[in-house]
Amino acid sequence: MLFRIDPQSSLSLSDQVAASVRRALADGSAAPGERLPAARDLARSLDINLHTVLRGYQKLRDEGLLELRRGRGAVISDRADPGRGRLVQRVHDLAAEARAIGLSDDELLTLIRTTLNPGTTS
Repeated sequence: MLFRIDPQSSLSLSDQVAASVRRALADGSAAPGERLPAARDLARSLDINLHTVLRGYQKLRDEGLLELRRGRGAVISDRADPGRGRLVQRVHDLAAEARAIGLSDDELLTLIRTTLNPGTTS
């Protein structure tokens, strides 16, 4: 799996670590059950802080894409598949676009709820 980091990007380094895994899931180059590099090794190879990698891994865990197992490290979740990886990445892109045009989190959530439940009002 290829991890790409751009120090000039407006995206945080931990978000870039997480995005690399999402991309790999989406394009099929990573699969459920696959182990990710140890956080310490990845941090060293990318020349970034260990805690930055851990934050990226924790984001993926919170999204249901990664399991952090004591003694086994980071493993792509059995629930992770290309479709879920693409969807999670699109949600991140949507949130970034909403912020860029000045939409608040509440406004975005209302828009999503309205889209999911067209016959109701919030």
